[in-house]
Amino acid sequence: MEVAVRGGGVIGLSVALAAARAGFSVSVFDDGSPHAGSRVAGGMLAPLTEAWPGEEAVVAQGVEALAMWPEFAASIGVPLFEAGTLAVGTQPGDLADLRHAGDLLTSREIRALEPSLGPAVRGGVYAAGDLAVDNRVLLSALWKACLDAGVVSSVEGRVTVIAAGAWSGRLHPALKDVIRPVKGEILRLSHRPGALPPPRHTIRALVSGRPVYLVPRDDGLVVGATQYEAGFDTDVSVAGVRDLLRDAETVLPGIAEYALTEAAVGFRAGSPDNVPIVRFLEPGVIAATGHHRNGLLLAPHTARLVVELIQGGSS
Repeated sequence: MEVAVRGGGVIGLSVALAAARAGFSVSVFDDGSPHAGSRVAGGMLAPLTEAWPGEEAVVAQGVEALAMWPEFAASIGVPLFEAGTLAVGTQPGDLADLRHAGDLLTSREIRALEPSLGPAVRGGVYAAGDLAVDNRVLLSALWKACLDAGVVSSVEGRVTVIAAGAWSGRLHPALKDVIRPVKGEILRLSHRPGALPPPRHTIRALVSGRPVYLVPRDDGLVVGATQYEAGFDTDVSVAGVRDLLRDAETVLPGIAEYALTEAAVGFRAGSPDNVPIVRFLEPGVIAATGHHRNGLLLAPHTARLVVELIQGGSS
């Protein structure tokens, strides 16, 4: 059987790779948008500290997916950041919102884990099992693994998998009013000589109720992410950059000495309840979209479900 995957982000490539490894003939078509969510992402694999109230179904999928990641990453030669996540807060209300993620640590206890945290941090939670991955390294590795598995660039196939992220709604009538773009801005900061080194852990913070994350890279940090219902607006706003830098510096003052090297917009694929849509839309057409903030995390989980559907299972 031939399988055509529409979308070359982390979801589409993971599906293509899993299908090829399962013995199918696979092709991938992607238009290469610089605003694809997989390219503009922090790379956190953190189902509990990433969770929002009311998303229990996504959390359950995320926990299952996280367990799949070490083997998945090893199979394509991608290193994982394994130091865990510090979820921290600056106000009593922030700390109350973090209780769902684990036992609260005091400001002294949290700084013993990450001394570079600023004085405004009043405590937090340490999620030792959380992982992170460099999303752009991951994309390159997935493309290489797909090519090595015989995946080709084309749009022909007896089964079509729609995995085009925020653009999926343009590819099938059943998704037209279901999948929407959710705009997000992220920043990349590069370490400069004399500045404090990047933190050892991924840091998720609430700063007076505003979420911000700082994900270490070999040469600096990714800081994100704003969230707007603004359609396909590709402009990086002054307010978005200002807010991210203000809150990130509150949490980690040392980043003031870093260089701002990139400000980018990406589009998450939102669904009505933020639960991914992985199912047949009609005979021969499968949707694998609507992952919102959890596309990287859920990639191996979604790929397995899609292959089960192609094989005639009851995912």
